[in-house]
Amino acid sequence: MADMDMSQYLGAFLDETDDNVQRLDDLLLALEKNMTDMDVINEIFRAAHTLKGMAGTMGFTNMMGLTHAMEDRLDAARKGVRPLTEADMNRLFQGLDTLQEMADAIRGGGNDSHIDVSEMVHDLRNESPSPSGGAMTSAPSQAESSSAGEAGKNGNLVSSQDSEWAKKANAEGSNAYNVHVTLSQSCLLKAARAYMVVNRLEEMGEIFRAEPPTDALEREEFDFDFNIYVATPAPADEVKAAIEKIGDVEKADVTEVKAGESSAPAPAAPAPAAQAPAQAPSAPASVQSVQAEAPAAAQAPSAPAPAQAKAPVKKDSAKKGSQTVRVDIGRLDKLMNLVGELVISRARIERLVQEARLRQFDDTLSQLGRISGDIQELVTKLRMVPVSFTFDRFPRLIRDLCKTLNKNVELVLEGEDTELDRTVIDEIGDPMVHLIRNSMDHGIEHPEERKALGKPEKGILKIAAYQEGSGVVIEVSDDGAGIDPEKVKQKAIERGIISEDRAAIMSDEEAQQLVLLPGFSMAKQVTDLSGRGVGMDAVKTKVEALGGQFDLSSKKNEGTHVYIRLPLTLAIVLSLLIKVGKETYAISLENVEETIMVRRDDIKTVHGEPTTLLRGEVLSLNILGDILGSEGVEHDRNEYPVVVVKIGKNKIGFIVSELIGQQEIVIKSLGRFLSKIDGITGGTILGDGNVALILDVASFYSTKG
Repeated sequence: MADMDMSQYLGAFLDETDDNVQRLDDLLLALEKNMTDMDVINEIFRAAHTLKGMAGTMGFTNMMGLTHAMEDRLDAARKGVRPLTEADMNRLFQGLDTLQEMADAIRGGGNDSHIDVSEMVHDLRNESPSPSGGAMTSAPSQAESSSAGEAGKNGNLVSSQDSEWAKKANAEGSNAYNVHVTLSQSCLLKAARAYMVVNRLEEMGEIFRAEPPTDALEREEFDFDFNIYVATPAPADEVKAAIEKIGDVEKADVTEVKAGESSAPAPAAPAPAAQAPAQAPSAPASVQSVQAEAPAAAQAPSAPAPAQAKAPVKKDSAKKGSQTVRVDIGRLDKLMNLVGELVISRARIERLVQEARLRQFDDTLSQLGRISGDIQELVTKLRMVPVSFTFDRFPRLIRDLCKTLNKNVELVLEGEDTELDRTVIDEIGDPMVHLIRNSMDHGIEHPEERKALGKPEKGILKIAAYQEGSGVVIEVSDDGAGIDPEKVKQKAIERGIISEDRAAIMSDEEAQQLVLLPGFSMAKQVTDLSGRGVGMDAVKTKVEALGGQFDLSSKKNEGTHVYIRLPLTLAIVLSLLIKVGKETYAISLENVEETIMVRRDDIKTVHGEPTTLLRGEVLSLNILGDILGSEGVEHDRNEYPVVVVKIGKNKIGFIVSELIGQQEIVIKSLGRFLSKIDGITGGTILGDGNVALILDVASFYSTKG
């Protein structure tokens, strides 16, 4: 196996590692609330064991060693030898962070060898039970191995433990077997084959022990044969046939272990079935699926359940096949690009047919539109993932921040099944962390402060996601101190951002919006969490770069609410096409509230700015042509088309030359040199072949403001 290139399995290994690390994180958070919950401890043990086996198969020894130490600590806890403490939980969380660090290093082209885990392993195993008390121990002595080997050849020559185990199995209606498995001399993935054998036997019954022990099987510290002791209602020939169906298994000798008088010393390494069931060595999912020639019934799941301390029971041998498949995001990006080209071509054909007035193509074009629309919708859904992809890491973040800040905060998550484009999900993760840190550091008070204010000692931080129209809203709210407008004004005056006269006439809402300015911070000193003035501004900038909207509202001593509105996808969007002078532009309909016609006589000047009344409310107007510097803009007209957009809580009207209509557009990047132009988010190709720029009208308002 050492000579085999395992790089082809690296992607699957990293995906599986991410899944297992996230699962371990969730389970450890649950365990911290009740450190005696055996069900959770067993789940963590299984996940750690799976991760250990995968790391060992891929040759990442430091990762395997750390997970082994975590596994040993949990094993001591589930046996009642050494109950878990708060210090142990901190060590386990630290170990989990190190595993993630290793995975990130491997993903970046490195490996796990540069991360020293020796001290962490020592701390996890400190005051650990003697080897005889653990499920995972060193190989048995020569005498024990000899005894086990004899037992493999003669079912009547068994140890006292084997005899007791066989007696119990027979009493429950099961047969006790020693399965001696011989692999082909040409087998390259011995650990993976051992993994499949053990899991296949677990499906058929209850495993008592393995010889050599599972640690040795995982490290391939065996030649080409090994023994598995199993209790199952199945007859010997059925067990033999099931194992020999697995690829690279040359033969399987099944010998009955009889419950008779002991004639060999009891091996010290394996524990009785009621204490420490044998665990299956693990392998990456890719190794299982690519290398195994066995039928589906002989393949094992990626996270096998260990034998439980109860009577052997027959399990279903047939497993339902997987209904999902992992697809590289790059392939989905390419597919989305092709669909985008299809949308552009369809619009081009429709334009040509319309110009040529070829009515006989109407039905065909209508059918083409339906098909391309269905393909577009399907591809968009393929790229959608639930926001839990990002939300799942927040409970751990809150836990760590509570300990760092000495605060008591309950996290409430809602709408975790709400879906967004994978690209949007990837981009929104860091801004969300900024918001959470801000709420924890500045918003929610310490327990004694909350008690003095008549609030519950435990603060509430709520993160909710829900679909609204054709977009998704993510709401982050807390019941903390809120934003004090007077303190914000004072800080802004000290920094020269506003004058005292301006501060005197500012509303509370306007003052609170100052925290969104670049470089503005209310922190009294710079810490690891805040004080550098990049948090809220960074969030707002990122959200707007994604074509979304950012809004904030707060009340002193009541809390703060942040609303992030995001488009479902960034690739193909429905837009409003407009003309400004001689040029055509596109505005995403996500930003458009409505379109109206405003008579020249209805435009008034207020504080030097053109305004009009819209259903009794004052609507500020901006001439978009003047902002863009377009030529041919008509200022002297009797009636003007106006696009009303909603930016935060404000409605702004932009006067344009002409409203063309709605159209699906494919967003194209303008490249590195043009990507920094304010107010332009990209370009699109229209049905007539011309290029139209896509406008970010929100940035025009913020620049003007």
